Amino acid sequence: MNRNKVLFNPFDAEFQANPYPVFAQLRQEDPIHKSIFGTWIITRYADALTILNDKRFQVDNFPERLQLKSAYLKEDNLDILAQTTDKWLFFLEPPDHTRIKNALISSFSRASLNAMRPKIQAIVDDLLDRFAPRGEMEIIADFATPLPAFAITKILGLPIEDYQQLIRWSAKTVFIFDQPVSLEEYKEQNQILIEHRAYFAQKVAEYKRQPNDGLISQLANYKDNINALTEDEIISTSILLIATSQESMKGLLSNGLLALLKHPQSLEYVRQNPGNIENIVEELLRYDSPIQYVSRRAVEDVEVSGKIIHRGEYVVIYLGAVNHDPEYFSNPQQLDFSRRKPNLGFGGGLHYCIDR
Repeated sequence: MNRNKVLFNPFDAEFQANPYPVFAQLRQEDPIHKSIFGTWIITRYADALTILNDKRFQVDNFPERLQLKSAYLKEDNLDILAQTTDKWLFFLEPPDHTRIKNALISSFSRASLNAMRPKIQAIVDDLLDRFAPRGEMEIIADFATPLPAFAITKILGLPIEDYQQLIRWSAKTVFIFDQPVSLEEYKEQNQILIEHRAYFAQKVAEYKRQPNDGLISQLANYKDNINALTEDEIISTSILLIATSQESMKGLLSNGLLALLKHPQSLEYVRQNPGNIENIVEELLRYDSPIQYVSRRAVEDVEVSGKIIHRGEYVVIYLGAVNHDPEYFSNPQQLDFSRRKPNLGFGGGLHYCIDR
């Protein structure tokens, strides 16, 4: 194949504004594409599913890389950033990954989230009522940003009045996942996490003395000594949940609404069929995924669809691409709320998004 024919640059402004034409070209001409950066770009659903479920592909050791970057700092270090991310599910493998995820699953089960529904509905109603007299709202600032912040604050059992501070912290913390990130930006994130950790350390101590029905209190008072989380793990996990739930849900809400506004017939379907809300959300998640990619590192040489991915090489699975793979989804460019096939909007395999 003529590599000049498929020019893949993830930092290109045109690609970031609308990546789907590039995804379609890559899928057709070079679905397992070795980029100019040395990473493998995955754009087919079947290949993505294979990699996500193959133990020979593991998550990046991001905390270790942070420690190496600290050597380039003359006075400061990134110890707090490394300490925090070292306990994040994103970067853990079993058995620690399994232990921490199992401690969280009950709070994100269907039954637990259904029990939260009246509280979340009250938050939604309140947000909408605030702007009803105006007849308009700025969807991201007025709705998609505060709603997930209110929701995760309720789930964690934190004071609702703290949500704005939590949003400010998480807005900085989530940029850890953006690449490239300068050393100065890492230093700023390190400092923010010092404040963030102090807040959660205080809450863990408070909820040990005075438990409530929130997740932090449950983790702090966990009775199973074998699977109990350390205080460091509780703090780091709470920071992760705040940051990731904020960004993923904000993206899903804003992308989903934009898709519906562009497709009036689909919007009318949503209005007429509230009982099909789960399928509707899944299709909106597939159609324009708020999380566009996940990465894995090969721990040994692996052959995938005829390509050899060598030990130590990285693969980047573009979820937006695989969720538009016509070999798996019929008419993927169309919104279709009758679809039943599972999508990879929140990843898959061991490291899928827990709040799905």
